[in-house]
Amino acid sequence: MNTKKQTFKRLFEIIGKYKPMLILTILLALVFVVISLYIPILIGDAIDTIIGADNVNFELLTPILVRIATIVLLGGISQWIMSIINNYITYNTVRDIRELAFKKLMKLPIKYIDSNAHGGIVSRVITDVDTFADGLLMGFTQVFTGVATIVGTLVFMLSMNPLITVAVIILTPLSLFAAKFISSKTYSLFKLQSEKRAEQTALTEEMITNVKTVKAFNFEDKAITNFGDINNSLSKVSLKAVFYSSLTNPVTRFVNSMVYMVVALIGAVFVINGGLTVGMLVSFLSYANQYTKPFNEISGVITELQNAIACLNRVFDLIYEEERSCDGSEHFTNNNGTVEFKNVYFSYSPDKPLIEDFSLKVNPGETIAIVGPTGCGKTTLINILMRFYDVQSGQIIINGKNIKDISRDELRSSFGMVLQETWLKSGTVFENLKMGLPEATEEQIIEAAKLTRAHSFIKRLPNGYNTVIGESGGSLSEGQKQLLCITRVMAMNPPMLILDEATSSIDTRTELKISKAFDLLMKNKTSFVVAHRLSTIKDADRILVMKDGNVIEIGTHSELINQKGFYYSLYKSQFDF
Repeated sequence: MNTKKQTFKRLFEIIGKYKPMLILTILLALVFVVISLYIPILIGDAIDTIIGADNVNFELLTPILVRIATIVLLGGISQWIMSIINNYITYNTVRDIRELAFKKLMKLPIKYIDSNAHGGIVSRVITDVDTFADGLLMGFTQVFTGVATIVGTLVFMLSMNPLITVAVIILTPLSLFAAKFISSKTYSLFKLQSEKRAEQTALTEEMITNVKTVKAFNFEDKAITNFGDINNSLSKVSLKAVFYSSLTNPVTRFVNSMVYMVVALIGAVFVINGGLTVGMLVSFLSYANQYTKPFNEISGVITELQNAIACLNRVFDLIYEEERSCDGSEHFTNNNGTVEFKNVYFSYSPDKPLIEDFSLKVNPGETIAIVGPTGCGKTTLINILMRFYDVQSGQIIINGKNIKDISRDELRSSFGMVLQETWLKSGTVFENLKMGLPEATEEQIIEAAKLTRAHSFIKRLPNGYNTVIGESGGSLSEGQKQLLCITRVMAMNPPMLILDEATSSIDTRTELKISKAFDLLMKNKTSFVVAHRLSTIKDADRILVMKDGNVIEIGTHSELINQKGFYYSLYKSQFDF
């Protein structure tokens, strides 16, 4: 978990690339402050030129008013340019942080994605970064000018009357102590608020993604109750956070009013005794306002920054999360599809062993079917083969090379995967089909679609291959989406295949139609087929029967049937023969 100190250090590392802009905005802040501090002197001088009956000196007053107008214009221009620069730094920093977060998501192990709510991850990248942006922009806008104003007014006031200035300085810590006390309360509350907001986003995303299942099981009322519980918790913690943060302004304003009162009383005594002119007292009161105003603003900024840093802390937790293990630097040469598992041990949790001392050699072009009850480790074998998870011990060797010595990109480009869960991105059909082979031509894609029998339904779409489909396939049927996924792999023509219930969403008639395409696709390719419907893997060269993470039987379909073991029981449960 990041501390606030770590968070600030990491933030400054990211903002460091905009150092010239930061220096420029500080210089502009100083210009604006000097101008703001010079104006009260001119106003005091102007007042002194009109004090007393028939004592107005227009010869002195006019040039003073002209100088005030000129300086106000210059101050406005400097503040405008400073705001533009602050916006530039803020939103470019936000862009950089989001890019770092998204890049990290692409590098994190699957374990992290599996063990964290997807909506919570989205909330960190989108909502938390937006909240941080608001706090950062306010910080840039007010902190620089605020600090410079405080220092500048003290210098000017000391030059005019040290005694009154000392009184102001003595009262100042009251405002600082109040702000510090409140900020210590608000940080933990804003952090909890951000976490509750992430829970709410996660639940909403989960319910929308699975809305059909929610409705099918009449889960709407329970979902509403769960959302209400989180919503109420968020409301309560938000009210507490806002309550404490709202104390900042009135408390500091009270202290500031005390400062103004002290300056007015002491200054009036000096005027009566001839130690100050009326114009100087007006200037001093203006400085007292300018001196105390930044404390109000900075106190408000600190409150917002507590919220911003709490959110940024969650984002940095993601950005600095431990990445997957390093890639190797070796390359496949003439990958013929030889795969060997050597004494492999793997489990998702140390206290729950799964695959233990698993060994298997797969010859080039061989089709290996993997069957067994739910949770036996079928998909886990695919996960470790593709290095979605790394094995705890043992080796997986492809074409004579340990897959840990090969880059993940090269390893995964050697496989074509068709999963039970279909996934299509928002875009045209053509863009989806060439995802695995970006350089594929339209002719290659169409030829692959004809082989999988997807061409006919694609042509019936409103714009054929240029039809834009929405997220996760939009209105396409599950079977049509699965056909597109199969076509995508067909277009790649990889040396090895992984088919994880690849035809589960396709009706029997369509499955028979594309079986020839599968035969063509799998010809001379090493293939791993995860299947529940045992009728689909009768022709496999070898069938691995798994139970509790172990291969308990291995052989052809006919051999396993004749053994009348566990596979025989599974097959018999699906077919009456």
